[in-house]
Amino acid sequence: MTHCQDRARALFSNRSLVIATKHKKEEVIAPVLEAALGVTCFVPENFDTDILGTFTGEAIREEDPLSTARKKCQMAMKATQCDLAIASEGSFGAHPTLFFTHADDEILVLVDKKNELEIVARELSLDTNFNGSEVNSQEELSEFARSAKFPSHGLVLRPAKEDLRLIHKGVTNWDKLLEIHRQLITKYGQAYVETDMRAMFNPMRMAVIKTAAEKLVDTIYSCCPRCDTPGFTITGTIQGLPCRLCGLPTRLTLAHIYSCAKCSFTQEKPVSEGKSVADPQYCDYCNP
Repeated sequence: MTHCQDRARALFSNRSLVIATKHKKEEVIAPVLEAALGVTCFVPENFDTDILGTFTGEAIREEDPLSTARKKCQMAMKATQCDLAIASEGSFGAHPTLFFTHADDEILVLVDKKNELEIVARELSLDTNFNGSEVNSQEELSEFARSAKFPSHGLVLRPAKEDLRLIHKGVTNWDKLLEIHRQLITKYGQAYVETDMRAMFNPMRMAVIKTAAEKLVDTIYSCCPRCDTPGFTITGTIQGLPCRLCGLPTRLTLAHIYSCAKCSFTQEKPVSEGKSVADPQYCDYCNP
């Protein structure tokens, strides 16, 4: 073990950690954190995170993903009198740079009230089946279902995209899927199908959450050079990697900014070896 791994174990080992979820995220989060930190994970009984927002629109998420994940932690700690909590919050839509591609953006937050510490990890992944479509024939429905990895991944059906009157969630059976579709077409003359993005009905999302948990452990295993607190992580970047041809600064990353959530110490670290210069294709002077 490294020094920082020992330091993390000293902070977290043999403590209880509440996972703020109602959608079985503990299945992928608990094994990672228990093995890495020596904590004992549990889930609060009758815990309802849907009041903070649902993917199907019955409750609108009022705050940004990070604030929402923090609130989940606070709710779970209050409900269980536990001083250590973790929560995740996912967002789905267009990738921030690959605009025509869907992405899963997962935020994972660990809140340690005892040590006044918050550690955050983020995983932005293209591995998602997120989608929705109007399906007015069983052929259209079947084509969508197969592309969405049904029945291993659940589906949601409703009369129309923004219609909240009647929503069928967690559909994972072909017979049930076809029967609900028939009922919607008969009653409303139309139907809309979408992927169920709740973690327990979406193995692809579960895998991304697991990756986020592993990233969180990597962050915890990075200690602040000044105060030795785990969670010394990248919080910003500095552009200006020089062009290999002309030497002028480009928009590519020159260095990362690391920060400590405990003592606010910051440190600049250059990008990894092999990236000391930028290809001229990224240079506004050589390739305007």
